[in-house]
Amino acid sequence: MTLLPVRKSAQSRFRLAPPDTAPIATINTTPMIDMMLVLLILFIIAIPIRTHRVPLDLPQGPARPDLRPVHRLDLDAAGQARWNGVAVDAIALRRALAAFARDPARPDLHLNAHGEARYERVDEVLADIRRAGISRLGLVNNRAFSRDIG
Repeated sequence: MTLLPVRKSAQSRFRLAPPDTAPIATINTTPMIDMMLVLLILFIIAIPIRTHRVPLDLPQGPARPDLRPVHRLDLDAAGQARWNGVAVDAIALRRALAAFARDPARPDLHLNAHGEARYERVDEVLADIRRAGISRLGLVNNRAFSRDIG
């Protein structure tokens, strides 16, 4: 930067020379680096999600009709349990679940909880089912909840 003498003003003898108005010949790489870092972060986040897999034990071979007996456990809005249509209390339900788990025919258990039933009650019943050692459980009548999700 060069200083040029000025003759018009007594207060300032020198003024700055005009800046160089020639175009800059170098490329501004800052936006490119910013985009590269954003893409890197996106890949770091997205790749583990794409490669994460949940092992599932799916049946192999053609489908065949399942002729197992089915027991139904219903919970109404008040939390009252019904085993195959018969109202049972907590102790009778635990006994029925224990007998169900010992059944050599390995029947299926279908749980139908009313939409207005308290979550704590449903959780208690699910805990009783787990403690009894039951592994074949189906949740039925859940179509009423699908409209709330989607």
